[in-house]
Amino acid sequence: MSWWGKIVGGAFGFLVGGPIGALLGVVFGHNVDVSAKHFTRVDGPDLSPGEQERVQMAFFTATFSVMGAVAKADGQISKNEIAMAETVMQQMNLSAEMRQAAQKLFYKGKEPDFPLEDVMKQLRSECGRRANLMRMFMEIQVQAAYADGELHPSEDALLLRLCQLLGFHEDVYRQIEALVKSAIGIGGGYQHSGRQAAPAEQSMSRKEAFELLGIGSDSSQADIKKAYRRLMSQHHPDKLVAKGLPEEMVKLATEKTQKIREAYERVRS
Repeated sequence: MSWWGKIVGGAFGFLVGGPIGALLGVVFGHNVDVSAKHFTRVDGPDLSPGEQERVQMAFFTATFSVMGAVAKADGQISKNEIAMAETVMQQMNLSAEMRQAAQKLFYKGKEPDFPLEDVMKQLRSECGRRANLMRMFMEIQVQAAYADGELHPSEDALLLRLCQLLGFHEDVYRQIEALVKSAIGIGGGYQHSGRQAAPAEQSMSRKEAFELLGIGSDSSQADIKKAYRRLMSQHHPDKLVAKGLPEEMVKLATEKTQKIREAYERVRS
């Protein structure tokens, strides 16, 4: 049975507890045991079917609830930010039931008592050592924050904090930001606010390409190729699904590969 099938069947309480399980319980009207015994760390490269379903549930729940928290970080949730959440749901081709659940999670995330740090800590625990899965989570959150064409200081500070809660340094966050900005057509270097989307046809600069690849402009061709291959591997759909990415989110990962290739072609000899 799929992860969604287990939710509909009411069996998810056995698979995931903690604050994420509590969110699921509120959204679906089930009584969930949220004791620590369900707060389990999963390690290893790939997951067994049951573990995969549990991580997919946790990822889905955290993605849309935290998106709501990020959207309200600047003090208000704009129409663009709500539209961005809807766009993510459309890209995932969610069923009517799944879309309704995602919407409820989004609005739970913007409530004053939303346990953001607890949710993030549990997500990290559920993902185990799967850094690529957690990077994908952050890509989605950064893209949602840029929905209105700018990144406010409060949003930037919150996103950096989320990265730190997942165990990433700031340079990883800035690389994720560069990739997202390129993918959605915002260029010209980092700015906190007032940044408008660039024309889609505008080519990527060498500076932007190096930022996207996460390497310096003085990098050797060997280092450039290594960075490119690492990013492409991080966005490989089959690998991400095996690590716990919900299959509905695969498109969000694969759409970044075009920009990664563009960056590589821009700086390779």
